[in-house]
Amino acid sequence: MKILFIGDIVGEPGRRAVKNLVPRLREAHQLDVIIANGENSAGGNGITPMIAHELFEAGIDVITTGDHVWDQKEVTEILDKEPRLLRPLNYPPGTVGRGGGVYKIRDLPPVAVMNAQGRTFMPPLENPFLMTREELAQLRQHARIIFVDFHAEATSEKIAFARMLDGQVSAVVGTHTHVQTADEQIFPGGTAYLTDAGFTGPHESVLGREIHPVLERFLTNTPQRFGIARNNVRLQGAVIEVDESTGKAVGIQRVSEAI
Repeated sequence: MKILFIGDIVGEPGRRAVKNLVPRLREAHQLDVIIANGENSAGGNGITPMIAHELFEAGIDVITTGDHVWDQKEVTEILDKEPRLLRPLNYPPGTVGRGGGVYKIRDLPPVAVMNAQGRTFMPPLENPFLMTREELAQLRQHARIIFVDFHAEATSEKIAFARMLDGQVSAVVGTHTHVQTADEQIFPGGTAYLTDAGFTGPHESVLGREIHPVLERFLTNTPQRFGIARNNVRLQGAVIEVDESTGKAVGIQRVSEAI
């Protein structure tokens, strides 16, 4: 099985990249499943029900998120009803939405997806190391193939988290920093790993935002409006190949494609 994970989709340019490039990538890599982080897809801040449906229509099978998941208030309407849209699992019990699920996509074996959020330099949530173990125990009863999006800032936290899960999940790919790393590998236990998938959107920018306002913020320390940039739009992420009989990864390849 081949899974494409798409790094953080930023605003309309990122959504456009998904619509334009997913069909081409599906054919080129013979993709079976497509997962994407959509937490910046609504103007760079959060996701709305309409945009979630737009991404599903574009070929995304499951959408993960992160610390911006709550930025659009109407998101609670879809988090409660749409199992294909995940929020980080390490929120307190009773929080609307879910942090993982098992999906039967076409005639493929079941695929589980987990979404967790780090705590280093991030909003204080429950411990993802402990809560992921609980979620994993549930998912492993129903699926061998398990993909994890770990939305975190610190590289050390991402690596430690993935090392903990080595041999228990098919892949751990990091999101949040919007800078694609070059450390793709398969750990000894068969778990594919990449510290950060990068982002999908305008790369003539500062992490997807217009350059000038960000520079003004650093130069003057005054509030600025960080609009979405427009140029050099790319889709970034990774293709992971998984042995369906074992759930172990047999390949991982970074993707960075321009429109």
